[in-house]
Amino acid sequence: MLDKIIHETEDKMKKAVDFTRQELTKLRSGKATVALLDDIRVDYYGQKMPIAQTASISAPDAHLVVVQPWDKSMIQEIEKAILAANIGLTPSNDGAVIRLPVPPLTEERRKELVKVAKKFSEDGRVTIRNMRRDSNEHLKKAEKDEHVSEDERKRGETEVQRLTDKYIKQLDDILAGKEKEILEV
Repeated sequence: MLDKIIHETEDKMKKAVDFTRQELTKLRSGKATVALLDDIRVDYYGQKMPIAQTASISAPDAHLVVVQPWDKSMIQEIEKAILAANIGLTPSNDGAVIRLPVPPLTEERRKELVKVAKKFSEDGRVTIRNMRRDSNEHLKKAEKDEHVSEDERKRGETEVQRLTDKYIKQLDDILAGKEKEILEV
């Protein structure tokens, strides 16, 4: 019973960290990255598909993303989808590829992005703390229902706190890396 609660808590905390990492990846840091287009869906012959399934995407340098559709007739649809996504990039195409120049960020915009990154990170921390609270409540209920002893509950709470500290530290490290990435000129 105790191991099950701790294992489930750890899985949920890992997922919270992974989700926060994904959200931070989507933040534009002034550098071209293919992750900028991850959430964009293209109307591909009547079906909405991720852009990565309709074209080859690359970032040949720090200020350019290149989208090369596998089907040249789809270039207009892909361009429309990028514009509709409102990611702050203006596509230009030459009939074969779409180029997305990534302008450098202003100092003010960098500071705003750091605030957004901190908010994502704080949301992740709150989620992890809520998981800790829920796990401790499960442990207390298990003790009350006489599935675990008081010593096992205390050991479980200690283990849950250790997991909480571990995953919050991971979030802090991820945030520090993202801040550095955003603020580097």
